[in-house]
Amino acid sequence: MNPTTDTQVVIPTADGECPAHLLKPAAEGRWPAVIFYGDAGGIRPAMVAMARRIAEAGYLVLLPDPFYRYGPYEPLVPRDVFAGDVMAILGPLMATTGNRKAGEDTGAYLRYLDALSSFNGTDGAGTGTGKLGAVGFCMGGGMAITAAACFPDRFAAVATFHGGNLATDDPESPHLRAAELQGELYVAAAENDDTYPPAMAERLEAALLDAGSKHTTETYAGAAHGWMVPDFPTHDPESAERGWASLLALFERTLKR
Repeated sequence: MNPTTDTQVVIPTADGECPAHLLKPAAEGRWPAVIFYGDAGGIRPAMVAMARRIAEAGYLVLLPDPFYRYGPYEPLVPRDVFAGDVMAILGPLMATTGNRKAGEDTGAYLRYLDALSSFNGTDGAGTGTGKLGAVGFCMGGGMAITAAACFPDRFAAVATFHGGNLATDDPESPHLRAAELQGELYVAAAENDDTYPPAMAERLEAALLDAGSKHTTETYAGAAHGWMVPDFPTHDPESAERGWASLLALFERTLKR
């Protein structure tokens, strides 16, 4: 694994300034880029550590704060959140974002990355045509799919792990964007997940098949919602290692060829 650097940056968006972490290999070079859409716990050490793991594999990783519209907030501890009134804590934060807003923000993220000489998909002067990847966890899963649909010519790969509400009656439901995806999609579901029950998984699969999207869907036996995230009470190290292997294999074959 490559040693990495972590730089805190601020990205201008249509709705304000978005704090973000930019992680990349410490060595000089140009790297394929990945945008990391985090979970409803917001920016905290666990999210940074997960983004760093991707960077260690040879990627430029942008981890934006999904709740920048809310304003400053203290890092959340999932075990404490789940032990209390979850929606009383997370509801006000989550109300400031959504799939549509994440898709809009992605335009700003791409402009930021396209201005970096360390991104191998740009000329370093703000012109970017190169492909990149997206990954989302929990709430971020639908955001990652939506982002890839909003900018289909830019995303060669998108992955979602225990993403919730991926195929609902909501007009912002990610499954409605299936026909817009051009890159390869990997959907990793938990066997035990009230936010993504089997009927919803079937609905997403049907939409992807109808659209002819290149995709792989997997259900991780015995895993629960949040199994990939190390500070979640449902973290499953064995299933998480399987998930990491699948994610990095996806990026290897789509972004490093």
